[in-house]
Amino acid sequence: MLSRRRFLQWGLAGLSLGAGLPGCALAPSGQTAPARTRLFSAADTEDGRHALVSVELGGAAPVTLPVPERCHGGCPSPDGGHVVLFARRPGRHFYVIDSARGDLVTQVAAGEEHHFYGHGVFSPDGSRLYTTINHYPSGDGLIGVYDVHNGYRLVDHLPAGGIGPHELRLHPDGETLVVALGGIQTHPDYDRIKLNLDTMAPALVLIDRHSGQERQRYQPSHHQLSCRHLDVSPEGIVIAGYQYQGPRWHTPPLIARLDSQARQFSEIELPSALQTSLNNYTASIAIHPRASVAAITAPRGGRTVLVDYQKQTLIRELAIPDCAGALPDGEDGFLVTSGNGRIYRIDPRATTPETLQQYPLRWDNHLTPLV
Repeated sequence: MLSRRRFLQWGLAGLSLGAGLPGCALAPSGQTAPARTRLFSAADTEDGRHALVSVELGGAAPVTLPVPERCHGGCPSPDGGHVVLFARRPGRHFYVIDSARGDLVTQVAAGEEHHFYGHGVFSPDGSRLYTTINHYPSGDGLIGVYDVHNGYRLVDHLPAGGIGPHELRLHPDGETLVVALGGIQTHPDYDRIKLNLDTMAPALVLIDRHSGQERQRYQPSHHQLSCRHLDVSPEGIVIAGYQYQGPRWHTPPLIARLDSQARQFSEIELPSALQTSLNNYTASIAIHPRASVAAITAPRGGRTVLVDYQKQTLIRELAIPDCAGALPDGEDGFLVTSGNGRIYRIDPRATTPETLQQYPLRWDNHLTPLV
């Protein structure tokens, strides 16, 4: 296990990018970058090493902390004091970062016979952290409950409702966890091999965060549509993204919509050519908090799709190679990262993305803001 001291020594000695980066490009002349926004993400360096990265748009060069495993999603604590980033499936740890200092507070192991799926969320008061977990001997999906004020100690396991829980978010009611249940069974002895494609049972599940009681469950239109990522609007609209595990020549819908108040579940149809171009794979989902717009990245197709989630219609598609994380930009658009190291801003009214900055990094699939 990497100790806190060793983690910091390694980062300060050779892997920190804080001294400046070659190829860094701010917004082109005549275009204005958003107000300073601090972001966290997992990334790989040019030489293939794994890191957690803090970057301030329009500000100082990023700071990287090396980690021994590839990481995935993250979440900020409600008070902004901590940011937690999770190892990618089958991940063994999550990492707690002090937001102000940028150093490691602690790292927490998944425990014997368990691994993380790469996502988590805090309770509204910040006292609990919820994470998606696999108990790999049984294949049962779990939600780990951690006591934040007691050193992120594990205090409970809640049932996740099936196999392969991936991303989870907190419903606006503050009491319900919205869980994307991927349905895919894995075991760390077999790395990322999918063991049950014929019997998958993915779902979108709403779970009481206190009791673990299932409140709502919805199934995709095909049993091989693995429900992976999601976001929730202030009024309780859930947009979820699928990764299809069936034949390549099939082009099923990849975006689901749930009105959790009205209990209405549907899937958003895209134009045929666009649907085909997404290569049956979506990654990050981001809902704008002040407009009925959701951004969905499809890195294998090099497309970012904007939809009106109220009307369930396409607004625009934008070509972004290896697009990864997506996040509202604090104005009226979105920030999108790419495996080519760029951070883009996309505007629902514009036909092309705007490059804000570029680094010698390969961004992973998610962006975490500092609240």
